[in-house]
Amino acid sequence: MGSGEPLLRAVRSLYDRSRSLVRIAGSKSDLFPVHVGLRQGCPLSPVLFIIFMDRISRRSQGPEGVRFGNHRISSLLFADDVVLMASSGQDLQHVLERFAAECEAAGMRISTSKSEAMVLDRKRVACPLQVGGEVLPQVEEFKYLGVLFTSEGKIEREIDRRIGAASAVMQSVYRTVVVKKELSRKAKLSIYRSIYVPTLTYGHELWVMTERTRSRIQAAEMSFLRTWGGWALP
Repeated sequence: MGSGEPLLRAVRSLYDRSRSLVRIAGSKSDLFPVHVGLRQGCPLSPVLFIIFMDRISRRSQGPEGVRFGNHRISSLLFADDVVLMASSGQDLQHVLERFAAECEAAGMRISTSKSEAMVLDRKRVACPLQVGGEVLPQVEEFKYLGVLFTSEGKIEREIDRRIGAASAVMQSVYRTVVVKKELSRKAKLSIYRSIYVPTLTYGHELWVMTERTRSRIQAAEMSFLRTWGGWALP
């Protein structure tokens, strides 16, 4: 990818003749060589893995994908999580086959037990995808990076989850922090803004903000503020 030989030698030296052992209850196993994988905790490991996955993704790209404005997007990458996208089941199968082949060529494989298929459509549409002869289960809901997506494209379930998560945070913090009388209102408001609001509004960039959604979010906020001392939003 254009890196010079000195840099490559430096990276190789970190893994040259690498050995590990297993420690259980104070006992240690014999050393054994390690030929695959990245060092856990090494600052360089995330960068190396990103480069590795980017290479696989670029080599597996084709004409398929989903168009957003002037952009065509065929995959979303986050660490070892990959979302492949296409406008039809047939195109998606082609994308999946190419990606699986590039993974195999690089010594990786798709974990079929952790992979699922979902069709974004108002009507239920079958999408029988296969990887290595195994059929991937098709789901109506899928949680990606902490956000719940549904096949119908509605956000009501995600709003319910966010309100529930924020309520759980409120209860936890109330029992351990808010009941302390020496805590000032300013400190409580700081906790509200730094903990409760981010939990409640996580992923809000994806929301279609209707009047009903806005009303539910405001009701959740006011319920929290009243519980914490009869506040009103400044």
